[in-house]
Amino acid sequence: MPTVISVENVSKTYRLGDIGGRMLREDVARWWAKFRGKPDPLLEITGEHHARQVGDQFLALDNVSFQVQQGEVLGIIGRNGAGKSTLLKILSQVTLPSSGQIKIKGRIASLLEVGTGFHPDLSGRENVFLNGAILGMTKAEIRGKFDSIVAFSEIEEFIDTPVKRYSSGMYVRLAFAVAAHLEPEILIVDEVLAVGDASFQKKCLGKMGQVSREGRTILFVSHNAAAIKALCSKAILLTNGAVTASGSVSDVTAQYSSGTMSTGTTNEWRDPATAPGNENVRMSYVRIIPPEGSEAITVDTGALIEIGFDNFKQNTNLDCTAYITNSDGVIIFESGHIISSNRDSRIGFYQLTGIIPGHLLNAGRYFLNVIFGKDQRYILFHVDEVVSFDVENTMTGRGLNMSVASGIVRPLLSWRHTFEGKCTLVKNC
Repeated sequence: MPTVISVENVSKTYRLGDIGGRMLREDVARWWAKFRGKPDPLLEITGEHHARQVGDQFLALDNVSFQVQQGEVLGIIGRNGAGKSTLLKILSQVTLPSSGQIKIKGRIASLLEVGTGFHPDLSGRENVFLNGAILGMTKAEIRGKFDSIVAFSEIEEFIDTPVKRYSSGMYVRLAFAVAAHLEPEILIVDEVLAVGDASFQKKCLGKMGQVSREGRTILFVSHNAAAIKALCSKAILLTNGAVTASGSVSDVTAQYSSGTMSTGTTNEWRDPATAPGNENVRMSYVRIIPPEGSEAITVDTGALIEIGFDNFKQNTNLDCTAYITNSDGVIIFESGHIISSNRDSRIGFYQLTGIIPGHLLNAGRYFLNVIFGKDQRYILFHVDEVVSFDVENTMTGRGLNMSVASGIVRPLLSWRHTFEGKCTLVKNC
């Protein structure tokens, strides 16, 4: 098969701004110190310096090289900040590399972020034709695919509504349908599919499998190792902007899983410049702790989730959703909480506390992922695998000296038996 994507020694650096990303008083203090030729006061306080930061430059990608053959499905896996999205933006020609060379043969369709490539004031119908035109298709070609696109997206009744009124899930449904049905030679899909519901994610994976069987090339980014294993023919692992593993999917995902073992049950941020968030809300800490009186998290005890954050906006319906994944990236469950603007939304610090009940999770390693949104429609930001925790086996979990119970969850059901008398199928029993 011919090579359709060749990435040779690609690096990408960003210049870090002097202003922005912190609170106003900290920005002013930093600017004033620089104006007077003094050291950065924030660095003096935190003592932190990112390993990929050199002066005022941040190295997002570091000498990345790989090739993709026609018809291959390449999985790209890595933790938050590894450089996955930067790489896809370069391949999609949204941004340029700082150094290195990229050679691409074929028409590319990309699904990078919710709403990317859509004009908010145009309807879904108009955006379908706009995206097709960008891909170089004629109106007649787009019209021939239009009914299939709308049917796949399952938003027929809203197709003539301006997309700025769409929920994030509706955005993703239509955007994926457009990208997959307009027959690009190369389809690039970021982990934006995580926004959709489980049934639609399964539908998308099935469509991507069909696209690959038709000889088209797919680049697929996901934290879900199970999805990578099911769909991809090979994979690469990005770590701190560099390719640290490439080859068979099983080997790469195994290395990724082993690298996530050090996440820890607590993640705290003292510097607002490094804390996840934006001008709406910024996280302070995330903790997974055993219930009071317990020394460890077990299948019997469950665990507590604590999420601390600063809310900077009033009159906003703020929502926080936490979802638990296992070491294969499979979502076990999700649960959320809404702070209503009508009742209790105030500017200041909040702590959310949630309870993972006992007799739910099986023994094993799990990861907590957090999404902040507003009005239950818009995603403000998300943090994947922010902390990890282990659930220990117990006697009721199958026995300390016995194997772990099969299945993803292991609820302790309430069983009882009654004796009814004679056998019903065999005589003389």
